[in-house]
Amino acid sequence: MRELVLICPEAQAEALSDALLEAGVLSVSVEDADGDTDIENPLFGEPGMEPQVQAWNRNRVVALLPDGLDPRQILEQLRDAGVADYQDDQWSLRDVPDADWVRLTQAQFGPIQVGTRIWIVPSWHRDDPDVPVAADRDVESNDGIIHLELDPGLAFGTGSHPTTHLCLEWLAENLHGNESLLDYGCGSGILAIAAKLLGAGPIQAVDIDEQAVQSTRYNAKVNRVEVLAMLPDELPGGQTQVVVANILSNPLKVLAPMLANRVLPGGHLVLSGVLERQANEVAQAYAPWLAMQVWRAREGWVCLHGQRTA
Repeated sequence: MRELVLICPEAQAEALSDALLEAGVLSVSVEDADGDTDIENPLFGEPGMEPQVQAWNRNRVVALLPDGLDPRQILEQLRDAGVADYQDDQWSLRDVPDADWVRLTQAQFGPIQVGTRIWIVPSWHRDDPDVPVAADRDVESNDGIIHLELDPGLAFGTGSHPTTHLCLEWLAENLHGNESLLDYGCGSGILAIAAKLLGAGPIQAVDIDEQAVQSTRYNAKVNRVEVLAMLPDELPGGQTQVVVANILSNPLKVLAPMLANRVLPGGHLVLSGVLERQANEVAQAYAPWLAMQVWRAREGWVCLHGQRTA
């Protein structure tokens, strides 16, 4: 396979990428054409947020070509569409070496240990001898090791982010068995599935993204647990003993009345996706209903916890 390499200014990068995809290329990536030089222009953004600037001053646009597609045909389409007019000395081709891309991709994702009890294990590491054996589910116990089988997918959540670890650690250290739980903003379903494996239940999982809902249902089936996954407007009324939400600070503040009132008296609210500097602001949003405190912090992120008294 081959890649078509083009250089363009910032203002043209998005339109050029879209036009290349419409012309039939397999994928498009955009790189800093001045990367690793004295005039490199890094893009910065807050974790979990998109950077304000979406392209560099000079961009290297790389299009992966399917076999048999003539790059000159693509360049002609760009010219006819009025997107760009590249002369012969303004573009280049480069070969893509043959590789086992599936194996290379899988190699990036190994088993992840969270605390002392939880292991997130991709399916291709199912029989990894370095991963401790999970406790027998048929034995009445709430203190053994659990395996959560999860492959990277389209929905957010591979189990590697500090906020996910913080929420999983809270669940492992505080669930005692049979607690009803709501995972709001479930992503790939990690927290909901882990809670069920830790002995909680019944479990509800909610996300605004249909892809996330489908991913949660699929991952629950893979892990042989029952999780009721749905979109927000499908969530029935009622309260649960535990509500956990691992999303960003702004939606957490907007959702404060709803999430707080979803917690049973005596129940627990667990929030993450919050930067340390945002902790007090988020806690204040929940103050009318329950007092939220930093339960644990990691790598600049915090997990907030509060218990509802009435």
